[in-house]
Amino acid sequence: MAVQQVKRAFKYRFYPTDEQAAELSRTFGCVRLVYNKALEERTRAWYGEQRRISYVQSSAALTEWKKTEELAFLAEVSSVPLQQALRHLQTAFANFFAKRARYPRFKSRKKSRASAEYTRSAFTWRDGKLTLAKMAAPLDIRWSRPLPEGMAPSTVTVSRDSAGRWFVSLLCEDIITRAPATMAAVGIDAGITSLATLSTGEKITNPRHERRDRERLARAQRELSRKAKGSANR
Repeated sequence: MAVQQVKRAFKYRFYPTDEQAAELSRTFGCVRLVYNKALEERTRAWYGEQRRISYVQSSAALTEWKKTEELAFLAEVSSVPLQQALRHLQTAFANFFAKRARYPRFKSRKKSRASAEYTRSAFTWRDGKLTLAKMAAPLDIRWSRPLPEGMAPSTVTVSRDSAGRWFVSLLCEDIITRAPATMAAVGIDAGITSLATLSTGEKITNPRHERRDRERLARAQRELSRKAKGSANR
């Protein structure tokens, strides 16, 4: 049997402490601000000068923003989610220029998904526990299903929905074993007296659920009609 290695995301709920929730909320806000500010700069360059700004240029601008008094707070959260926001924006523009997508939109505080993406340099995975950068304790994750045995996440995405629930998505390598190919084929023919007839001669019996329901409906309609006539006569 053929074996294929693929990437799969495993999503779980988790319950942050007050400190973790505050840190993540700050990070979400910074991610949204960096994305929108970089989009604003790119929009000004594109529509004003027909000039494209690269990811490297946006990253350099982020470094300068952190040095200003107004945006110095950007340095207080993990830098990785901010860099990932710029990478996502770069991908959005690449799709736009290739005519695969519309022009990127600004992220709204109320309508956009609150999330932050961490790569391996910004989290620790040890003994089945996940600790994000800028945090002292691991996340309290409810493991509703196990991760692939022996696999560690390569990317972690933390999000909060409109109901205030927290989720973490772990991107891992997984191994899929393909079933062996077969040359056998079976034809199916829908029948009248039977539900289907296979090319092997086997017949699948019609369960007759619809007929029984139709008969019950007819009886109920007759009973309702009799009651309506009796009421009219009275």
